[in-house]
Amino acid sequence: MDNLELKKHANDVRKGIVTATHAAKCGHPGGSLSSADLYTFLYFEEMNIDPKNPAKEDRDRFVLSKGHTAPGLYSALAYRGFFPVEDLKTLRHLGSYLQGHPNMHSRSGYGIRIPRTGNKRRSGNGSGSKAWK
Repeated sequence: MDNLELKKHANDVRKGIVTATHAAKCGHPGGSLSSADLYTFLYFEEMNIDPKNPAKEDRDRFVLSKGHTAPGLYSALAYRGFFPVEDLKTLRHLGSYLQGHPNMHSRSGYGIRIPRTGNKRRSGNGSGSKAWK
């Protein structure tokens, strides 16, 4: 993918962040907006993932240590095709699977973990070790 395509995807991710946090009437758009390029590069260029087969064995997994940037992660996942972009408008709404901090068990294909404070490295290492087995 060339730089122009990545920039377009990053702008879409930013639009999704603004849409989601505006609809939620809360959240941390600054941290998410500053992470948009990172999420875009990882999810559109670098990571071995497939939205059509989100549970494939050899997929890459992502450990999010900054849970407050969840709107950025959600936006990247939506634009990558893991769920409908329209669902971003349900961020933090009652009954939505898009809550303030992502839960890998609430939606198939996240392949991510949000460890509790102080347990991030240990949790990431454990997830990586389990995937190797």
